[in-house]
Amino acid sequence: MMSDHLEVIRSLLKGPCGVQEPVRTESRLVEDLGLDSVGMLALAVGLENHYQMRLGEDPDNPPETVADVMELLSVRLGDQET
Repeated sequence: MMSDHLEVIRSLLKGPCGVQEPVRTESRLVEDLGLDSVGMLALAVGLENHYQMRLGEDPDNPPETVADVMELLSVRLGDQET
């Protein structure tokens, strides 16, 4: 299931977010992939639309890496696999 999440995240980052760099689980969203607030919003909205749910991420502790986003998705979707 986590690999499915990675592919969805990778697709959104490469598409609507315009990321050119390789996307790995350890990639940092801002420092490595160059996301700004608009890019982060595009990623969040894209994920919410794809999975038909609210991410509800903590605004004081936003995800910093692709792995953080995958973990947030797993928690919100109630995945058994981590």
